[in-house]
Order: sequence, then structure tokens, then C-alpha cells
Amino acid sequence: MNTEVYKTQLEQMLAELTEELKAIGIHDPENKANWVEKANDLDTVSADPNEVADRTEEWDERRATLAILETRYNNVIRALKKIEDGTYGTCEVSGEEIEEARLNANPAARTCEAHMDEEEKLIP
Repeated sequence: MNTEVYKTQLEQMLAELTEELKAIGIHDPENKANWVEKANDLDTVSADPNEVADRTEEWDERRATLAILETRYNNVIRALKKIEDGTYGTCEVSGEEIEEARLNANPAARTCEAHMDEEEKLIP
């Protein structure tokens, strides 16, 4: 397997994810795998209740988006480390080789096609 092609794709994905994450969050300096929401600067005591409700809803949506992007970011980091370690392309559930079609569709995939449903249950 030519991991250089995947490495290039993963590096591009990492750059894009980093930019998306920076738009809605900040990198936790104490835990590099963690991103946190940017502070909500709304004064909830004196602000209009409708504005507070709208901003709270927006904050909840950003937090959900941040969680999804953070998972993708960490999977890309993990895949790049696996390339360095020589373990890239191995299913984390079965230990079998991940199909190239799956890696072509998702270079950060952690499982083979047979175990796709179990991927989101893996420890981050």
C-alpha cells in the first residue's frame, strides 16, 4: 500500500479541519486532542431574553459541530501517527487490513468495512 498518497490527503484534511475548528473553538493547551468552544460574550443578566435564547441555541449548535469536527481531527491525527508507526490500514477491531476502497473514501478510517458500525464506539 502506498501510504504517501494517504499521508498527503490526511495532511490536507488536517489543515482544513484545523481551520474549521479555529472558526468556532480554541485548542486546549493542556490537552492537544481537545478543542473547546469560544466564550459566549453575551451578558445574560441584562440582555433581552429572546436574544439570550437565540445565542444559547447558536452556542449549542456550535458545540455539537465542534464535537464532530474534533472527532474527525483526532482520527486524522491518529491516522498520520499510524503511517509513521507502520500500522496504517489495519482495522482496530479485527486486526485485518482495511480495504483500499474504504481508505480511498475515508483515509482516516479506523476499521474495515465489516466493522464500520463499531468505529464510533472505539475509544477516541
